[in-house]
Amino acid sequence: MGALVIRRIGQAVLVLWGALTIVFIVVRLVPGEPAALLLGPSATADQVAALNAELGYDDPLLVQYLTYLADAVRLDFGDSNRLHIPAMAAALGRLPATMTLAFSAMIVTIAVGFPLGVMAARRPKSAVGRAVSTLSLAFQGMPQFWVGIMLVITFSATLGLLPSSGFTTPQSLIMPAIALALPYIGWLTRSVRNSVMEELDRHYVRTARANGLPPQRIFYGHVVRNTLIPVITVIGLLLGVFIGSAVIVEQVFAWPGVGRLMIEAITYRDYSVVQAAVLVITALYVAMNLAVDLLYSYLDPRVRFGNG
Repeated sequence: MGALVIRRIGQAVLVLWGALTIVFIVVRLVPGEPAALLLGPSATADQVAALNAELGYDDPLLVQYLTYLADAVRLDFGDSNRLHIPAMAAALGRLPATMTLAFSAMIVTIAVGFPLGVMAARRPKSAVGRAVSTLSLAFQGMPQFWVGIMLVITFSATLGLLPSSGFTTPQSLIMPAIALALPYIGWLTRSVRNSVMEELDRHYVRTARANGLPPQRIFYGHVVRNTLIPVITVIGLLLGVFIGSAVIVEQVFAWPGVGRLMIEAITYRDYSVVQAAVLVITALYVAMNLAVDLLYSYLDPRVRFGNG
């Protein structure tokens, strides 16, 4: 277990370094000077140059990069040029909204996808099984932004049942959580279905049937329970995926999360906030993967991480 943790921490450091390096390069390739955007169109060239010097944007790129990495180790990305508060504080302040959305989407995915997957595996050739399989494929092919727009048009603009944007009431969470979860409901449904059907072909199931155990007991007491190990792994990974992909849904519903903050910061060339937001999102994703690895080794001691 100790070797696993050390190896995963090493991989996590490499992933974080890679993510920070990529975002450092990408934000500087985008046209437009941050100082010019901050000062507005009426600013003179001397004013823009002075602000660039003050912010360090006219230093050589290598100097900016090394300074940036040193600051990242201390979790100090400086102050936001637009919000005038520490960049990391701005990202962490938006984190609860993103986590609320991600957890809600995961609950919706589990509550819908797991029963549908079990149902489809129990009677794969029935009309219900075929319908579930078809729906799962359809859900996987639905873009989140399109689902969000359709939900807003239907339940907000047309029916007036739910708020279309913001995070003011519990009802504000319903549509964003569904839009974020829907494609992954289909994915989880198919994962559960395939896992259950593979488990049904194992020798212990045939032995249990030959010994006269009731089908319900075999299916729910053994097959479904043994399926939980790979499914729990998938569910753990989903939370990291939801945190990373929430940016699309946050834009559609004006959700005040880290993803929307990052898009706003990119628009205004607020480099410090972009970098802090990327670090927060990447760190959460890496932490979810590490937690899944540790949980999987606990649930299934047969797994030999030392050989992986």
